[in-house]
Amino acid sequence: MLKSLAVSNYALIENLEIDFPEGFIIITGETGAGKSILMGAIALLFGGRADLSVIKNKEKNCVVEALFELEAGKEITLRRVLSPNGKSRSFVDDEPVSAATLKELSENLVDIHAQHQHLLLADSGFQLSVLDSFAGNGELLQRYAAEYGLLSELTTRYNSLSSKIAKEEAESDYIRFQLSQLKEAKLHSGELEELEEELRILSNAGSIKSSLFNISNLISPEGTEISLLQNLKEAVAICSRISAEYKAAVALQERIESCRVELKDIEQEVRAKAESVNVNPERAALVEERLSLLYTLLKKHHVDTVDELIGIMEDLEEKSGITTEHRIELEKLEEEIKSCTERRNNLASELHARRVEASERFIEKMTSSVRELEMPHAIFKIEISGLQQYNITGSDNVTYFFSANKNIPPRELAKVASGGELSRIMLCLKALMATGKGMPSMIFDEIDSGVSGSIADKMGNLLDELSKKMQIFAITHLPQIACKGNCHLLVYKEIDGTGTTKTNIKEIHGEERVTEVARMLSGAELTEASIANARVLLGKNLT
Repeated sequence: MLKSLAVSNYALIENLEIDFPEGFIIITGETGAGKSILMGAIALLFGGRADLSVIKNKEKNCVVEALFELEAGKEITLRRVLSPNGKSRSFVDDEPVSAATLKELSENLVDIHAQHQHLLLADSGFQLSVLDSFAGNGELLQRYAAEYGLLSELTTRYNSLSSKIAKEEAESDYIRFQLSQLKEAKLHSGELEELEEELRILSNAGSIKSSLFNISNLISPEGTEISLLQNLKEAVAICSRISAEYKAAVALQERIESCRVELKDIEQEVRAKAESVNVNPERAALVEERLSLLYTLLKKHHVDTVDELIGIMEDLEEKSGITTEHRIELEKLEEEIKSCTERRNNLASELHARRVEASERFIEKMTSSVRELEMPHAIFKIEISGLQQYNITGSDNVTYFFSANKNIPPRELAKVASGGELSRIMLCLKALMATGKGMPSMIFDEIDSGVSGSIADKMGNLLDELSKKMQIFAITHLPQIACKGNCHLLVYKEIDGTGTTKTNIKEIHGEERVTEVARMLSGAELTEASIANARVLLGKNLT
């Protein structure tokens, strides 16, 4: 229940603090006294839009704070702070939260019936929410909404992946062709450089072979000519002969011998290379053909090396396998969608069954409640029809039908009910909703619009009866309702010493309450008759 409310710097409210008891709380006041201002402050606290125009003193913060008592005596404090710079902050037990969180939390603490809310009766979604509240479908609706949201997400992913696969398949033929061409080329790293070197040799094989043999002959000529190797061998022998008498000859001998051995090795290698070089037109043609293929592939793929071609081939192999991977993923999504669809459908069916079952009890209670409010021939019915598509609340469309007159068949509620009838119907609906939700507090802002007299008295009795189960606030302009309840709060204006108009609120008792009810009966000019009537109306509530 709402234990206390504090408002500062909001519209005409400078500072207001008030405690609330349990039971039925009446709030009255002259037109323009500030009842709507008080409701605006409460709406701001509960996550409503922050409007800078409500700040009274533009140099101070506007603050609205409420203390709630929960089960087992636990308490929770909600606070909303609006700064002159436009910044809005929300708190729960001094911990910062978002305005959305504050709004969500408050919806479980207080149900507010604002003026003209009976217009919601024309909305099929509101009609369905009332039935669900009465049926206690809250937890089931959450489970259904979770599956509905998951199915929507899975379907989006499935459609996106299907489009991606279609695009991949459109490109797959070309990818397979490119991959096949590169695989058939049997590429290996460094091949291009090796082939280019081999082709240079094959193209000049004759001259290279002749030149190498010439080098060999210069070192070791054939025939009668004395070779360099022979001369070096003789020089080594000479150094050996004089080394006993000339010690420097030993070093010279070693150096000359080293040169002779190295030169002999060079001569043998040159001759071997000369013999290995062959004039081979057939091989040259094959190398040229292979190089032509490599050059073509390099140009086609806009790269410079075979290693880059190998990299492209690996990428194409990966791409060719992506479609297969995506198809496997798509099949998994299909299974998930199938399972999720089945769960959603089952939950929707369960919701439908619970709604159908609850509708009979709902119709019975609504008909009984409405008939007690001076509509003895009222008929209230509910039609539950199927939707062509599932939505966030299931697969049902709910429509209320009503007739207030005898022998007149019921028609859609919004099309046949008058303003006063809608007020009475809304009150009955709210009473059933509150019972279903287990709501701790309800605020009715002129639920009595369009009614008067004995009807208002019976509406007051209904609210009074409801207050035995929860805390009820009723902002009213009717004395028949104002005389009910165990607490009467008066909203009034006063002008301080500076000439500033302020809105304030206080609890009234005894003669003050008699005077206020009398004012509601007769207007600004009180009469003895209105005062006497007020005493009668207040009866046992006159304390």
